[in-house]
Amino acid sequence: MQQRQITPWWALVLPLLAVLIWSLNIVVTRYVSDFISPVSISFYRWMIAFVLLTPFMLHRAWQVRAQVRQHLGQLAILGAFGMVLYQGIAYTASHYTSATNMGIINAFIPVFTIFVSMLLLRDIPNRFALIGSALSFFGLLYVIGQGDFSALLTSGHHFGDALMVVAVFLYAFYGVFLKKWRLNLPLMVSVYLQIAFALLFHLPFIAYLGLDALNSKNVLSVVYAGVFPSLFAPILWMLAVQHLGPNRTSIFMNLMPVFTAVIALIWLHEQWTIYHTLGGVMILLGIALAQKKSVSKVLKQV
Repeated sequence: MQQRQITPWWALVLPLLAVLIWSLNIVVTRYVSDFISPVSISFYRWMIAFVLLTPFMLHRAWQVRAQVRQHLGQLAILGAFGMVLYQGIAYTASHYTSATNMGIINAFIPVFTIFVSMLLLRDIPNRFALIGSALSFFGLLYVIGQGDFSALLTSGHHFGDALMVVAVFLYAFYGVFLKKWRLNLPLMVSVYLQIAFALLFHLPFIAYLGLDALNSKNVLSVVYAGVFPSLFAPILWMLAVQHLGPNRTSIFMNLMPVFTAVIALIWLHEQWTIYHTLGGVMILLGIALAQKKSVSKVLKQV
């Protein structure tokens, strides 16, 4: 008889802190949108992360350069999807929508991941995934339409929400690419090189759009974005996965809309309405249902 392993209390704190950091970053993104352009904060964010990681990762990356050469194209694609397109579009969306809506839409990543997995991995979803995805999508439209589905036909009023949906959809590709390729590289080296590619991809946008200067109104937000959500939160998340497992850890991500809404309410004085509650509940219930395994799959694993 196997002894049940007891999870230490501090292991549960790890994903909570990571989700709290990411939630706060969504609110910071909305706050600083009036003081710096999307391409500027995105570039500064990854530049800070790159500079901080270089003393620790450059030598390690050089040691595994043979493996790095094998994955250069994949690292470039990951950097483009996860750190340029997702973050850049999300920063742009923050100019047109609320932090509360951004947090709720961000919770939709697992549902989009199901369908991207079906497209790229031929991973056919079960009936729970299909029903849960439909329920989540219904909830997403309810939030974007502010409780009125006919309002979705009104052009121009939901541009920021639409951009955030696109950003989340692209990030789903990032997650599926990671699963599909399973890079033969140390995790932090992989992250470091993805950031390096992300900085390179920013250069054409900076040449065309320019780079805003750092000042007293935006510098703290930029530093926060470059340090906490870019470095500390992923490390906390990886430690949580080691102690709790990927499935138990992923559940904590469902707290992001709640954390984001509370922080936005306190800091930005954004309103939490009945349509946020109803739509958010539908999205989270749908995600929980979509992650449920079919009975046949469970029996096969026993």
